[in-house]
Amino acid sequence: MNRAGLSRRRFVGAFAGTAAGMSLPACDGGSPPSDAPTPLAPATMTGPDAPSATPSGPRPLYLGTYTSADGGGEGIGTAMYDPVTGRISGGEVIGGVGDPSFLAVHPDGRTLYAVNEREDGAVTAVRLSDREVLGSSPTGGSSPCHLSVHPGGRFLLSADYGSGTVAVHRIEASGALEERTDLVTHSEPAPGPGQQGPHAHQFVTAPDGGHVLAVDLGTDTVYTYRLDEEAGTLTEVSRATARAGAGPRHLTFHPGGRYAYLANELDDTVTVCAYEPTSGRLTIGDPQPTGSDPEAGTNYPAQLVVTGDGRYAYLANRGHDSLARYAVEDDGARLRLLGTVPVGGDFPRHVALSPDGGLLFTANQRSGDVSVFRVDADSGELRPVGEPFASPVAVCALPL
Repeated sequence: MNRAGLSRRRFVGAFAGTAAGMSLPACDGGSPPSDAPTPLAPATMTGPDAPSATPSGPRPLYLGTYTSADGGGEGIGTAMYDPVTGRISGGEVIGGVGDPSFLAVHPDGRTLYAVNEREDGAVTAVRLSDREVLGSSPTGGSSPCHLSVHPGGRFLLSADYGSGTVAVHRIEASGALEERTDLVTHSEPAPGPGQQGPHAHQFVTAPDGGHVLAVDLGTDTVYTYRLDEEAGTLTEVSRATARAGAGPRHLTFHPGGRYAYLANELDDTVTVCAYEPTSGRLTIGDPQPTGSDPEAGTNYPAQLVVTGDGRYAYLANRGHDSLARYAVEDDGARLRLLGTVPVGGDFPRHVALSPDGGLLFTANQRSGDVSVFRVDADSGELRPVGEPFASPVAVCALPL
C-alpha cells in the first residue's frame, strides 16, 4: 500500500470485509428523545477537566464512518450509552453527510461538526436538537481528516490530509458555518522520508487559548499559529520538528497546559513535548515505546487521551490492536508505560473518554465496532464492558 498516498488514510478495501453488511441495529428505544439532556461539551484535547459525578440516564454517542467505503455507513451514526453500565444501544443515522470520518461538538453542546473526507474537502454542521443538517462549507483542500472548535465557539479549525492544508471557518450564532476565513498550506519543510507532500492530520487549540497547533505527518512538523479572533486569520509563530520519518499524527495536552504528548504513526513511538504558553513554542522530546511487539507486525499509533486529573494517558495502537496505559508523572513531564490491554477489535482508529471520565471508547475501523472500557480512577486500569457494539467502518466515537 502506498503509505504516502490518500489510500493510507483509510486502510480499508480488503480489510473492511469484516465490516461489510454491518449496520447500526435498531435502537431499543428509538432515537434519543427530544427531552434528552443537553449534551455535555467534552474537553478539546484530553478527558473532562476533572472527575465528576456520573450522570444519570442514557447519554448520546455519535459515530463517524466512511460512507464511500465497502461496508461503510450511511452518514453519522447515532447511539445511546449508559454511563453506569457502559452498554451501548443503537439508534438512527443522520443522513446527508458524506464520509464523516471525524466529529466534534460545539462548546455549547448544540451543534455537531463533521469532516467530509473527500477529494473536494468540506466540513458540515448538524443541529443536535432535531438533527437537521445546517449545511457544508468547502475547506479549500482535499481529504479533511480532523476538526475542532475553538473554545470561544466562534471558529471551526480543520486539517486537510490530502493537500497538507489547515482551514478556519467562522461559526454563526446558530451553529451554522460561514465562509472560510483562512487557509494555510504547509509548504515547508520538505516532506519526510517516503512522503510525497505535507499531510495535515490534526488542528487543535492549546490550553492557553491563544495558540492553535497543526500536526503534519508528511513534514514531521507541528506548526503553532496565533488565531486572530476577530478576522479568523492565522499567523505562524513557531514550529517544532520531530525526527525524520516519525510521522506525527495526534497531539494531546496535559490538563496543566505545560506538556503535551505526541503519537507518531510511522515510527511507532510517542514523545513528551514541553509547551510554552506565552510564545506557543513546542519542544519535542525523545521517542518512547508504545507497548507494541515489533515481532508481531507493524503498529501504527493513532491517538492519545489523558484523564481529566492528569494522572493517566491511553494510546490506541492499530496493528497491535491494544490500548497502552501510561502513568503521567512529574506534573506531566514524564510518561511511564504500565502495560497494554487488548482492544477487543481490529484497528482502533479513535479513542475518547466519556465526559465524567468513567468510560473509554475505541472506534475499531477494520472490525466495524466500538469497544467500551471502564476506567479505574485510582489505578487507571481498563476493564472491558460487555461485547463491542457493531458500527460500520467505525473510525470515530464521540460520547457526550
